[in-house]
Amino acid sequence: MGHDNVRAAMIYQHAVRGADEAITNAIDRQLEARDDDDDKGTAGVLVTAE
Repeated sequence: MGHDNVRAAMIYQHAVRGADEAITNAIDRQLEARDDDDDKGTAGVLVTAE
């Protein structure tokens, strides 16, 4: 991130440790909620262009 010293970088790294897992879990929950939706419409379905 362009920090001038290793100590500053380590402070920020420690502060955000686990954020990647929290973000991944949140995205997973959103996708699972979408998949659980009983709407069987065609919105979001890919079709070929002719």
